[in-house]
Amino acid sequence: MIRIWRNNWYWFGGILFIALSFFMGFWGTRLLSHIQVIMVFSFMAMLIHQVEEYGWPGGFPSITNIIHFRETEIPERYPFNPNLCFFDNVFTTYTFYIVPIFFPNLIWLALAQTLAALLQLPAHGIFMNLRLKSIYNPGFGSTFFLQLPLGIYMIYYVSTNGLATGLDFVYGAIGGIVGYALCFGLPVMLMRNRNSKYSFTEKQMFGFAEKKARKILEDANSTLFQSNN
Repeated sequence: MIRIWRNNWYWFGGILFIALSFFMGFWGTRLLSHIQVIMVFSFMAMLIHQVEEYGWPGGFPSITNIIHFRETEIPERYPFNPNLCFFDNVFTTYTFYIVPIFFPNLIWLALAQTLAALLQLPAHGIFMNLRLKSIYNPGFGSTFFLQLPLGIYMIYYVSTNGLATGLDFVYGAIGGIVGYALCFGLPVMLMRNRNSKYSFTEKQMFGFAEKKARKILEDANSTLFQSNN
């Protein structure tokens, strides 16, 4: 069961998104406070973000390993591998997004959850597009059309209703940065392993920007062949 979950966690996240859509549509907006509603929608936006990166159009592993880190020897398992992605996208990210839903009175924690999503904007909207020489990359759509509006609305709502102090915003910004680092940066630092037994399949590896990634691999193999001869 763990193996199935590890290989398909983003699709399970998509199913969870559908379930939450029905819950929020029929009961959620009545049962939850408005802050909780925003945070649930923020979590749902992250679920779609993950599907976009790893499911459809997908290709985030090859974009990260090959195009960004220029790994051409073992790009199917370094630095990102399926186990690392499973851990940081499910266990750490889900925890970071779900816990604040149960503590809506801790406004700084709610702000940290939504502000962390805004850090996706420079990552997907600027740096990754520059690397790909493209106006789109897997994850940009959900960042721009879902996470950005939710982040702006969260700031607007707590500000206009006097729900947050200046200190709450400071703690929220710090919490968002720390949370982002703990969810994504730290697992990559600790769990990357050139000898990992976990490898992406061709289908998991490639998606958007496949031609560019494969061209880098072909050029690297050609250079290696020439140097050996």
